[in-house]
Amino acid sequence: MRLTALPAFADNYIWALVADDGRAVVIDPGQADPVRAAAAQQGWVPHSILLTHHHDDHIGGVAELQARFPAVEVYAPEEPRIQVAAHRVAEGECVQALGLGFHVVSVPGHTRSHIAFHTAEHLFSGDALFSLGCGRMFEGTPPQLLASLRKLASLPAQLMVCCAHEYTLSNAVFARHVDPTNAALSQRHEEALAMRRDDLPTLPVSLASELECNPFLRTSTPAIQAAVSAHLGRPVTDEVDVVAGLRHWKDGFRT
Repeated sequence: MRLTALPAFADNYIWALVADDGRAVVIDPGQADPVRAAAAQQGWVPHSILLTHHHDDHIGGVAELQARFPAVEVYAPEEPRIQVAAHRVAEGECVQALGLGFHVVSVPGHTRSHIAFHTAEHLFSGDALFSLGCGRMFEGTPPQLLASLRKLASLPAQLMVCCAHEYTLSNAVFARHVDPTNAALSQRHEEALAMRRDDLPTLPVSLASELECNPFLRTSTPAIQAAVSAHLGRPVTDEVDVVAGLRHWKDGFRT
């Protein structure tokens, strides 16, 4: 099984898992053209499409791909704003495709109906989790966001995180501002800088690395709690307070 990151828009990735027989699972195709071009150039055909949430940069290409590949099966969360023909899936279900099980995890926060999918090797987190960051809290609440991040953090550490945006460098600047003495974070930042200089994706990245480096997955650690307390000008009360303060801080952060 070959994993491919297909660039889309300014900084999106559409992920494709391509089997040896030329069938592929495609995750969050916000545009059809990158999928059609890669399929034609590399000789594969979309077999299944997995959708994590309703934002157009994740679903905008689905209708065109359904028209071009009418046998493709689409799997999406229970969300009326996803107005394409799809099998609706929820927490605890498992999508079977190409001999793999894609386990569904409910991760509200960025949106209220956001889901993620994971196999034994990969975590397709959409906008719920980025490398060194997480998605803006557009619809969810701080308790939901914290619960979702904890749920993702509890998955096997060897999973490779395949998120939907190339935000690693900007996230790294904020993360190092929050957690300046974290050696693993400094190393990840330097490695990511080198990757981008060579025009390479900084993804996927292991969940183990994120657990060491991503401040949004480290809200229980004294260093992160102290940084958020200092930013707020008061002691934090609990981890919900930490993640809320951290997310609000990141939303307004400028380098």
